[in-house]
Amino acid sequence: MTSAVEDVVGLLEYATTRLQDRMVGLTDDEWNWQPVLGDGLVTIRWRLDHVAAALGEERNWTWLGADVSGAPSVAAATGADAAITVVADSSAAFAGLARGLGTTAGDPLGSVAGPYADDSRLSLVLHVVDELVHHAAEAALIRDLYAATRSA
Repeated sequence: MTSAVEDVVGLLEYATTRLQDRMVGLTDDEWNWQPVLGDGLVTIRWRLDHVAAALGEERNWTWLGADVSGAPSVAAATGADAAITVVADSSAAFAGLARGLGTTAGDPLGSVAGPYADDSRLSLVLHVVDELVHHAAEAALIRDLYAATRSA
C-alpha cells in the first residue's frame, strides 16, 4: 500500500510527464505567442515560468523544514526548450523534497508559514501540484489555440 505522499508525488511526476509530452516540439514563437495582444500573462511562456517558480520556490524548502540549499535555482527561461527543461528540473527537485517528508507529512507548517501555520506539510505539496496541473492545462490550451490560428 502506498502512502499519501507517494500518491501525491506520483501525481506530480505524472503531470510533469504529461506537460513535457504536450510541449514536445514547442517553438519559441508558440512559447511567446500572445492570444490577447499586449498581455504577456496569457502566454505559454508565463505559464511555464510560473510552474517552474512554484515548484522550485525556496519557500517550499523553508516551509517543509528542509535545507534551502536543495532548492533549484530557477530563473526565467530564455526559450521554449529551456523553459521545458527548467520545469522538469524543478519538478524533480520538488518531488525529492516531497518524498523526504516521510512521517512528517501531516505535521503543521509552523510559524514560518504565517497564516498557513496550522496547515499540514502535505497541504503545501498539494497546493504546488495544483499549480502544476492547472497551469499545464492552460499551456496546452494556449498551444491548441496557436495551432488553430495557423491552420484556419
